Amino acid sequence: MSEVVAWHPAVPGLTEVFHASFTDHVYPPHTHDAWTLLLVDDGAVHYELDRHAHGASPAAVTLLPPGVPHDGRSRFPGGFRKRVLYLEPGTLGTGRVGPAVDRPAIADRLLRDRISGLHAALRPHTEDLEAQSRLALVLERLAQHLDRTVDRPAVVRDDVLADRVRELLDARVVDGLRLDDTAALFGVHPTHVVRAFTRRHGLPPHRYLTGRRIDLARRLLLDGMPAAEVAVAAGFVDQPHLTRHFRRMLGTTPVAYARSAG
Repeated sequence: MSEVVAWHPAVPGLTEVFHASFTDHVYPPHTHDAWTLLLVDDGAVHYELDRHAHGASPAAVTLLPPGVPHDGRSRFPGGFRKRVLYLEPGTLGTGRVGPAVDRPAIADRLLRDRISGLHAALRPHTEDLEAQSRLALVLERLAQHLDRTVDRPAVVRDDVLADRVRELLDARVVDGLRLDDTAALFGVHPTHVVRAFTRRHGLPPHRYLTGRRIDLARRLLLDGMPAAEVAVAAGFVDQPHLTRHFRRMLGTTPVAYARSAG
């Protein structure tokens, strides 16, 4: 028995998202042209990577490098459930393939939580800026593990940059912005932008942007614009996307909010 959901997110650096539950499926030996970032949520997986036996379980993150043969099967009769992100080869670089072959299992709760948060940002509607921010932090942590330079998350103090990023967000509430472009504009690493903004303003850039979009949606709803039109006008993908954020922010739906005004 198998359950599979896969899609291509419009997030630079990601080629595919793959969620699956398998009972008796056995992967034959194969390779990918992307990095395979695997979370096992239930059960466990036995696999060989470059002819060496390994295991994947909920206790660790598994990272398989591109171009290296591997297979896979459930370790237990009940099967397994997993979430996978496929990362473009350049995100971690060819120089880190060897360390990943040697140490594909990474026992790091912070990294696992960051990857789970990234998965959440990729569905049901991809939260562009949130996904880009979370991916940048995931890639940074993965690179540290592969380079054996893992350290506590840095605290970045750059108030001038943080204020300028807020000005950009205020000017682009509907269109949003790309994290990579913003980092390039200021000549810094994407994680520098996220950390500087969060320290200065008390929340990450994507949450600030969502709040501004909700403020805009509220004004448009009270002006009488239909909720479906408000969603697009305020920068959301569609009405369900708006409703999900609106309910989380205000505890009610856009339609009910508009009706409350009489």
